[in-house]
Amino acid sequence: MRWDVNSGPRLRRAYVRRDRHGRGNRGVLVPAMLPRYRTRRETFDELVIQEVRSLVAACPELAAIQYGVEDVPPSDPAPWESESVVLGRGFGADPGKSLPAQVVVYRRPLEQRARSTDDLRYLIHGVVLEESSQLIGKHPEDIDPHW
Repeated sequence: MRWDVNSGPRLRRAYVRRDRHGRGNRGVLVPAMLPRYRTRRETFDELVIQEVRSLVAACPELAAIQYGVEDVPPSDPAPWESESVVLGRGFGADPGKSLPAQVVVYRRPLEQRARSTDDLRYLIHGVVLEESSQLIGKHPEDIDPHW
């Protein structure tokens, strides 16, 4: 018995199919060029970058610090940290290993505390400012007088 590939029902294109179960068409709802397309992680990273740039413009000494973002803090707190959730950490430079000073901001604890984007921006500003000022040995008010 032979099957003829050209005979029989033809396949329709995906956009012609009917919506059989009432769930609607699947796929991207927002085009990539719109701001809503960014994920929460990308939005958070952008807010951290903006805050770091504004603080480096106010205090050029902060340019020597490396900044990073992680989702959650490690489950084992450092001995000097309290039992509360850590929002960010500062690590001093290690010249022996040629490591620069680092500030790590934790995304999830900050997002859970913020009620809006403005709250999140304020919290990020505070964490980055406090950790950075400790690393360079200045008071936060010396870097940002409005703090």
